Amino acid sequence: MNRMHIHLSVESLEKSVAFYSKLFGTEPTVLKADYAKWMLEDPRVNFAMSSNPGTKRGIEHIGIQSENAEELAGVYGRIQDAGGAIFDEGATTCCYAQSEKNWTVDPDGIAWEAFLTNGEVTEYGNRVDLDQLTSDNASDGACCTPQMAPAPSASPSCC
Repeated sequence: MNRMHIHLSVESLEKSVAFYSKLFGTEPTVLKADYAKWMLEDPRVNFAMSSNPGTKRGIEHIGIQSENAEELAGVYGRIQDAGGAIFDEGATTCCYAQSEKNWTVDPDGIAWEAFLTNGEVTEYGNRVDLDQLTSDNASDGACCTPQMAPAPSASPSCC
């Protein structure tokens, strides 16, 4: 079953972890000096945050985390059907995890990540410039969004 993913950019990781730990009624599953993640079952969500100097605060990106390659292929197919620009990042290291992922943006410029986590790592990994996307919360040095190719131009519709 796919899991919703929400990643926030926060000013103070310590204050945010305290707040969300109380809100969710549990401590983070992963806690690092610059990153925290809760793998919640109710609601079923991968809720993560990072504190990177110079980034805008708020929702950084939203995503869908798959549990296996078959689910991920289904999500990739739906992203392609949605018709936006797609960046197939492939195998990468980000947010203390090894993943397979791709990216798109919705019509309002919100970054969407589709991914399958294959294992943990000891380093944060790639921090890609979110300014390459159109989200207002995209900013330099933030995880984990790559540069997007422009969406294919649509032919003018008739009548």
